[in-house]
Amino acid sequence: MSDTTDTGPVLAADGTPLKRSLARALRRQKIRALMLVAPLLLFVLLTFIMPIGDMLFRSVENNIVKDTLPKTVVALRDWDPDSGEIPDEAVFAALAEDLKVAVESKTHTRLGTRLNYELTGISSLFRKSGRKIKKWDLAQDGPFQAKFIDLNDGWGEIATWRTIKTYSPKYTNGYFLNSIDMQKGTNGAEARPENQQIYITLFKRTMFMSMVITISCIVLAYPVAWILANLPARTSNLLMILVLLPFWTSLLVRTSAWKVMLQQQGVINETLVWLGLVSDTDRLVMINNQFGTIVAMTHILLPFMILPMYSVMQTIQPTYLRAAKSLGATNWTAFWRVYFPQSIPGIGAGSILVFILSIGYYITPELVGGTKGVFISNRIAFHISSSLNWGLAAALGAILLAVVLILYWAYDKIVGIDNVKLG
Repeated sequence: MSDTTDTGPVLAADGTPLKRSLARALRRQKIRALMLVAPLLLFVLLTFIMPIGDMLFRSVENNIVKDTLPKTVVALRDWDPDSGEIPDEAVFAALAEDLKVAVESKTHTRLGTRLNYELTGISSLFRKSGRKIKKWDLAQDGPFQAKFIDLNDGWGEIATWRTIKTYSPKYTNGYFLNSIDMQKGTNGAEARPENQQIYITLFKRTMFMSMVITISCIVLAYPVAWILANLPARTSNLLMILVLLPFWTSLLVRTSAWKVMLQQQGVINETLVWLGLVSDTDRLVMINNQFGTIVAMTHILLPFMILPMYSVMQTIQPTYLRAAKSLGATNWTAFWRVYFPQSIPGIGAGSILVFILSIGYYITPELVGGTKGVFISNRIAFHISSSLNWGLAAALGAILLAVVLILYWAYDKIVGIDNVKLG
């Protein structure tokens, strides 16, 4: 009998090495799984990731100046804005050629709108000049420097040319500077005039009020979730309908209801006056300020805090509390040392959900916040729908997204995102 053993590779039924056969089968399985989720991935890519990426790209994109005034941009490279002198005749001649083409293609108004974000009044300069430049004969008219200044005094101002040169590169950080109350100057970034500094204040207000709303929701939601988790199933299910009821009511209706409740002639003030707690001339101001925004948004976002807490609390066995009490713990000690630590994952999940939702809300603050209770999201909505300054809106959104990601990262480091549970 031979003592030698076969040390060759183990073979599959088809004669191929078993390791290679298993790797091929695993690869086929992964490809099959990828094909199953490919439609969803493609849908998310086309309808979510790409639009967001395109919008965020607008925060640095600045092609319009270079594309509309190509010759002028090149001619302006040697001009020094700090010289105290406007550009020479060659720059004005290049401008005449560029504007002649831009007026025919009707892109000069778009350029004026873009530069008007940086220098108020320059939009009308391009629009009014375009009507007359259209009739110029570039081969015979000139000199163009004097002709442009006669056309509109704005062409003789250094600020106009400084703005054109500053925003002539293909990409710009001007939108991001504007988002933090700064602007591009000839020597780099500089602070905007004090009467134009609003965005840092809005960012601080948004963070502060979102934290207050989140804490308010925790305080109000915890006892409700505890009661729901410890009641019999039938009673708990009936009460859960009251928690879910706001989801079946229009957001606009709920916000409008709070306007009726909180205004000086509203239900709350009328009741307080009727009870004699406040005088008719000293009614409480609870609307169009931060208080009104916090109250309305706490009510709207409260279910998003209750549901995660309730789901986690349902999994906490009541025998743990009974065991703690049997060992001599008081009711408070049993709750604080045994029950509360097990409910923290629900608090964490609800807090993240409510905080992220609150910093992005703009309808409720717009209706009940007035000038003191609006968020940065209201300004983003304004630039998208009214001023059409999509670049600034994209920059504000990018900063807000970065702040959320940083806070999320900090939460993960301090608490641990693995401890967040929905039950």
